[in-house]
Amino acid sequence: MEPARVRHEIEPVFDERSRVLVLGTMPSPASRAAGFYYSHPQNRFWRVLAALFGEPEPEGSEARAAFALAHGIALWDVLASCDIAGASDASIARPVPNDLARIARTAPLEAVFTTGAKAGALYRRLCAGMLPGIPHVQLPSTSPANARMRTADLVAAYRPLKDAIDGRQGREKEK
Repeated sequence: MEPARVRHEIEPVFDERSRVLVLGTMPSPASRAAGFYYSHPQNRFWRVLAALFGEPEPEGSEARAAFALAHGIALWDVLASCDIAGASDASIARPVPNDLARIARTAPLEAVFTTGAKAGALYRRLCAGMLPGIPHVQLPSTSPANARMRTADLVAAYRPLKDAIDGRQGREKEK
């Protein structure tokens, strides 16, 4: 498959309650077609989050956005545009970052989580300076390409995201 120039056209999900930002690299062709994050039917992102929070897996874009916002999670991607072959993060060339400060102007972010090695590397290289002082944690990819990790292993690996959110909720209860 030949690389094509892809522009990110899905709006970020966030509001003033968002405390953690979850970033992928660039929406997959399936996510771009659906117009929402982690929409490939075999991507385990929503299954992992549902398991972390002990809730049913949200189905559909509206339910998924509501789920993320209810838990203080903002969603976006590291890149605004890039050359990419299909959904292959390894093929990414000529990356242009999203303006992550856009979210930080509204949401008092306490942590950034990237999904996958490429998202983590691109975040560190292109975006970390946009969110100074906010800790970054690289999580494994929930993509079907990461078939070597079982869903239970992904849930365990995503525990730091839940811990960051639980820490926030504990601080809010203390107020």
